[in-house]
Amino acid sequence: MSHTVEMNFDGLIGNTHNYAGLSQGNLASTNNAKLLSHPRRAAKEGLAKMYRMHQLGLKQGILIPQERPHIPTLRQMGFSGTDQAVIEKAHKSAPGLLAMCYSASSMWAANAATVSPSSDTNDGRVHFTPANLKSMFHRSIEHNMTSNILKVIFNNDDHFCHHDALPGGIHLGDEGAANHNRLCTEYGEQGVELFVYGRHDFGPSNTASRFPARQSLEASMAIARKHGLSSNKVVMACQSSQVIDAGGFHNDVVSVSNKNVLFMHELAFADKASLFEQVKSAYGEQPVHFIQVPEQRVSLDNAIKSYLFNSQLVEIPGREGMTLILPMESQENKSVYRYLLELIEQDTPIKHLEFVDVRQSMRNGGGPACLRLRVVLNEQELAQVNPSFMVTDELFSTLNTWVDKHYRDELCSDDLADPDLLFESRIALDELTKIMKLGSFYEFQQV
Repeated sequence: MSHTVEMNFDGLIGNTHNYAGLSQGNLASTNNAKLLSHPRRAAKEGLAKMYRMHQLGLKQGILIPQERPHIPTLRQMGFSGTDQAVIEKAHKSAPGLLAMCYSASSMWAANAATVSPSSDTNDGRVHFTPANLKSMFHRSIEHNMTSNILKVIFNNDDHFCHHDALPGGIHLGDEGAANHNRLCTEYGEQGVELFVYGRHDFGPSNTASRFPARQSLEASMAIARKHGLSSNKVVMACQSSQVIDAGGFHNDVVSVSNKNVLFMHELAFADKASLFEQVKSAYGEQPVHFIQVPEQRVSLDNAIKSYLFNSQLVEIPGREGMTLILPMESQENKSVYRYLLELIEQDTPIKHLEFVDVRQSMRNGGGPACLRLRVVLNEQELAQVNPSFMVTDELFSTLNTWVDKHYRDELCSDDLADPDLLFESRIALDELTKIMKLGSFYEFQQV
């Protein structure tokens, strides 16, 4: 069997990174609404996190920002005239809509798509379905460009299969890999794909009442069918309504997996006993580790505030055991950090801790795991990945210089009315397409 790796593709944070408080159910996003953001710092934090993964010996890729503000969406809403006039009119009569069209939310690549490796699919190709993200308008306008980006990176029909985002009106809400885990013995072997949903579209509804459940069972089932997954290797699990109402808007806020380990808060799932039984049945005779963090040790509130579970669980070459890549907030939360120090001394596969500073992302509700999309690739598939999107020392240095040149130090909600921000963004993205060897990729370049 050829060597197979799990590669992470992180979203490069765009220059319109701001705190508009657009995400209902995401407590950090809501609580920090209208605060001053720091786009340059945000992008450099994200790049530093990617580079750290590269330094640790992991394969690391990058997803470029989407075009923001998205003038075509504003024109679809009836605003006309020059692009500058569209901005001015939208600011006067629909400032909320303007903020949505400025959102840099595509930075959270865990919501970009659901990915199934070739070892799990019936045609032996890696399958991608971009998330429709229809529960939030500012994110629902992302999936076409997400698809275009993925097709540029994974551009070989012999190895990769790209699907359209799910349709469905008010139904079939899909939030991507943030509600998808995979358990396996080795990355290159057939694994068990765990889809987590919060509601039924056509059956009994979830009992969450404070915040909406975003991922539907029917959407998860449709993706499993589209990807050609074996039914006996798929598990559908319902997220606890208690978690959703506490601010756990995606499952990656309360659980994370790697190989044969599922690290989770004890309240993460509606029916743990059934989940464990289904996973063990699908997994087979090999051992699988369910590491549950008790509520009495780390409260659900502290878990969500610190984003303990929105970490990356990885295997670092040359290092025995698994490593948790955690936000600094997990180190600063006393009860969480105390638990983590005890965890790595216990008889589990998790043996190491790494903390990264992604505070600008965290204040908008996204930790280390939100920023990355996992893609399992064998040697042949890895060789077909567009090399422009692979993090190297040179690319890291080039992009840091690019950020310093084009990003503002500060951004507030009033700045979204400034037409100069539109032109700054376009100049930056135009240069980025040259760095990434993309040609005329964005819509504004094709006019």
